[in-house]
Parts: sequence; C-alpha cells; structure tokens
Amino acid sequence: MKIFTEKAVKTHIISGFLGAGKTTLLQHLLQQKPEGEIWAVLMNEFGHIGIDQQLLPQDSGYEVKELLGGCLCCAGQLPMQIALSRLIFDKRPDRLFIEPTGLGHPAQLLEQLMEPQWQVQIDMRALVTVIDGSRLHDAAWVNQELYQDQLKAAQLVVVSHVDTMSEMDDLVLTQFKSDYFVSIQTWLLAKQGHLNIQQLDIPHQATQRKVVPLIQVQKKLNSTEQLPTVKQLPYHYVETSNGYTVVGWKFSKRWQFDFYELLDVLCEQTDWLRIKGIFNTDQGWMVFNFNPDHLNYKSGEQSLDNRIELITLHNRDWETFEMALLNCRIDQSEKTQ
Repeated sequence: MKIFTEKAVKTHIISGFLGAGKTTLLQHLLQQKPEGEIWAVLMNEFGHIGIDQQLLPQDSGYEVKELLGGCLCCAGQLPMQIALSRLIFDKRPDRLFIEPTGLGHPAQLLEQLMEPQWQVQIDMRALVTVIDGSRLHDAAWVNQELYQDQLKAAQLVVVSHVDTMSEMDDLVLTQFKSDYFVSIQTWLLAKQGHLNIQQLDIPHQATQRKVVPLIQVQKKLNSTEQLPTVKQLPYHYVETSNGYTVVGWKFSKRWQFDFYELLDVLCEQTDWLRIKGIFNTDQGWMVFNFNPDHLNYKSGEQSLDNRIELITLHNRDWETFEMALLNCRIDQSEKTQ
C-alpha cells in the first residue's frame, strides 16, 4: 500500500479580464511539468459549455477540473471547495493552477483560499493577473471597475500580446506601473504566453488590511472592545504592503461633496506619495489623481461609491483628515445618517 505524506500544494491563481491570454499562458506553463510530477488545473467558465479545458493537455500527469456556470470567486464557494478538495486529496498534485473566469474577482477567491482550513493543504504563490498589452490604449476597456479590481488584487502582472503593443500602450503600461507601485512588484512581458514557471513561483505576500468603521464612529465605541469588521458603507481601512501604508475611505454614492472645499483639503495634505479618489460633487463626479509632481483632477463617470486612498511611508492619526473630508459634504439632510 502506497503511503502519502501530507504536503502543501504550490497553488497559483491565474486571473485576468476576458481575452487577456490566461489559457495561452497556462498552456505554456503546463509544458514545463517535470517528469514524474502531477500538475492539476481548476478552471472556471462563466457559461455552461466548457471549451478551455479541451485546450489543455489531457496526458498522464495532468488533472484538469472545470467548474461551469457562474463565478467561483463569488457565488460558487461550496462547489469550488468540493472540487478543490477532490483535486488535492484524490490526485495529490505537486502543483495546482486555478484559472477563474475573466469576469471573476480574484481577491475574493484569494480570501477564501487563505482561510484556516486550507493552510495545511495549500502553499499559495503570488496572485497573477494577465493583461492584454495591445488593449492598454483603450481607456473604456482598462477603466472598467472589474478590470481595475483584478489589477489591484495582483502581486504579479503578466503582460500578453507585447509584440503588437503600440506606443500608446507602452505609455499606459508605464503609468500602470506608477499607479500600482505599492502592491505590484513584478511586471513580466510574455510574448505569445512564453514564461518560465520559476518567474511565477514567488510566495504570496499577504497584505495586512483592516476594514473598520469611520474613525469618528470608532471613538464612540467602548475602548476595551475589539473594533468590528464592517462590509457596508461607509467605512475606513488601513493596510500595509512592502513598507508602505495605504489608508482609504468609502462613502455612499448618495453623499455629495463641495468640489472646491474638497480640492482645498486634498491640496493641503503633506507627507504623501499618492492620492487617488473619485467623488460625487456639486460639479459632477470628479476623479483625483495626485502625485508629488502633478495634482490632476477631471470629470469622471458615476462610480459605485465615493472613495479616496492615500499612500504614505508612515502611518499617522487620520482623524483630522477624516473630519475635513466629512465637513466637505453638502447633502445636509443625510449628515446624521
């Protein structure tokens, strides 16, 4: 009787928007499987007809499981957990790739896989997001909320279709590297999906993030009790990553702010590396993108909420800043809500 020793399976999440090149990258990665090892793939199709699975190797040493209908990041937690358990315990793979649908939220999937019950079974590697380099010039494409969320979840970005990138695509990529310098440390250019597996074999670096009530609400709570974790608006969060502090707020989209008062508050801030925000103002929805060299703002599309994020090298008492933000509200009827 063969005795199996428990070992954590190296696990890669390969995320990316529709048509980014995830499956092409996965095909080339699978070709690098050492003889004698078993590699497994868990794929997720939003529709009910599986196609991508047929594009992957069906030879001995590969185990491919496909989940159809819906997104395993959001609604399919139980089916995902069952399928993942079967892959790990029945097949005992040496390496596992999880490819969520292009409409998925990889941060939610990662959060599930970082829960205690998976810690012994899974050795999580850096979350990969694949982006199509030849479409970076398409502002309507890259500014979609889901596209941005997938980038924010990444620790490592693979840029596909680099051989057809235009000068404008190159400029946008440079801007992306600047925008996401805190969370994304590695950007890899993959011509026709060719990358070495060792380039992706980087341990996942957990981000310490606390989502808590607004600071003014926190002051009303008992100082001896633990701060509650909140998921509804409004809320405040602080996270640390790679030596930086990221602090942010999200408010209801119904809250409206005085544009010029808000601009004054942002311009008065010191000791920051980046300020980004989008607000519902009396001048319409406005997008702010400040760096130490340029204080940029412009009209924007309606957002899901009001939000602002600051990046600094040092944490500090943010109560004064929060109070200044809230004093910019002009929807007086809702200020007590």
